[in-house]
Amino acid sequence: MKFSDLLRKETNHIWEANFNHPFIKGIGDGTLPIECFRYYVMQDAYYLSHFARIQSLGGTKANDFYTTSRMAAHAQGTYEAESELHRHFSEKLNITEEEQENFEPALTAYAYTSHLYRAAYQGHLGDIISAILPCYWIYQEIGDKLKYFQPDVPIYQEWINAYGGDWFKKLVEEQINRLDEIAEKVTEADRQLMKKHFTISCHYELAFWDMAYNLEKWPAQSEIIKS
Repeated sequence: MKFSDLLRKETNHIWEANFNHPFIKGIGDGTLPIECFRYYVMQDAYYLSHFARIQSLGGTKANDFYTTSRMAAHAQGTYEAESELHRHFSEKLNITEEEQENFEPALTAYAYTSHLYRAAYQGHLGDIISAILPCYWIYQEIGDKLKYFQPDVPIYQEWINAYGGDWFKKLVEEQINRLDEIAEKVTEADRQLMKKHFTISCHYELAFWDMAYNLEKWPAQSEIIKS
């Protein structure tokens, strides 16, 4: 069994919880309160700004120039495609410049990105790929599951279209193949740590929907350091 297949099998219960979360179901049938999606867009823009940095860090830890170039291309793609999508959503959701300037990440968004940085700075490229892959892969499967849905909320349809296309699937498959190649060359101890990174990120993907659906606040809401 490929390493990626093993990871997917052992975390399937978390993936099913992602697929069945009311945030995702609400996008599919159009019943998700728009304030939840608005909250999600702001938090996800923060997350992606750090996700691109992690992708770039992956390029610095690659052992060959081609992989360095591909990780850089993925980071650029995050900036160009994802950021443009979020700018478009921000306009449609009337998210003001003042709101963006005063934005503070929710606890889950801050913790998730911190997890990615920990994997990136303490580990090798395999640790980075295993930590960031659930974001790619879960979104791709959600997009595939929802692509035949037609919610009567246009912005939800646009979100579904973004992650249900072939272009995104190719990016996911590239990173899955890269992870499998790395897993064949490292030690069992390395693979166990990679599995841990992957599993934690799967949990954080689920927590991210929960964060947006419940408009998560810090336990004792206060000024949070902006980053």
